[in-house]
Amino acid sequence: MVEKDRQSLLGIIEAIDKILSYVSEFKSPDEFFEHTINFDAVLMNFVVVGEMVDRLSEEFKNQYANIDWFKIKGFRNIIAHDYFGVDAEEVWQIIKDHLVELKSDIENILK
Repeated sequence: MVEKDRQSLLGIIEAIDKILSYVSEFKSPDEFFEHTINFDAVLMNFVVVGEMVDRLSEEFKNQYANIDWFKIKGFRNIIAHDYFGVDAEEVWQIIKDHLVELKSDIENILK
């Protein structure tokens, strides 16, 4: 693995860890959305994840095509270009249903 890809993966893990810590105290998407600092911080870190995905080489993304890199980057674009249209429920579901798995997949790649 080239160093640039490794550094990008480490950046993704760092951003995921921040997201998980920012939502850990909340029980629902509504509660999460009401805490605007946390909500904004989570969205910013999703942007970071998307930027790190964009920095991964095409060879790397092709090698690990089981991860939907295109969808991850697409979510970054939604946040960046339609910030006020971002649905807290959708963000909450992505965090609860996909983020831990993505982190685990990346950690396994790095091993």
